Amino acid sequence: MAEQTTSSIVIDAAPADIMGVIGDFPAYPEWAKGVIRAEVVKGEPDGWAEQVFFALDVPPIKDEYTLSYDWDGYDAVTWSLVEGKMLRALDGAYLLRELGDGSTEVTYRLALDVSIPLIGMLKRKGEKILIDTALKGLKKRVESLA
Repeated sequence: MAEQTTSSIVIDAAPADIMGVIGDFPAYPEWAKGVIRAEVVKGEPDGWAEQVFFALDVPPIKDEYTLSYDWDGYDAVTWSLVEGKMLRALDGAYLLRELGDGSTEVTYRLALDVSIPLIGMLKRKGEKILIDTALKGLKKRVESLA
């Protein structure tokens, strides 16, 4: 990944429970801010999604894009952009580390590039907002299902 933005949060759940929420793409509109549709386009034999189509509406960004996913058990999932309208690149990862007390540290890495020119500082600020919103939404969703 090129320059990336990273943030972490501790969630009171096991990695398997967290990955279960991360991998439940059709439910994203219920908890992932701005996602109005998430649809698995191609799945892997083990049940994990290989490609997912997203419709996103987070003013001023409205886009439709497809991501390719690579799953590493309950430890990590990475993704990259297959195609998008406004996005030129979107590489990210959720990295999970069990803390041994029933909680898990989740680190989210993100690097994106859009087709409209943005100053690097603004792009990273946007990435930070996206990451923090996603982590808070993930934590709330996972802990509400526990």
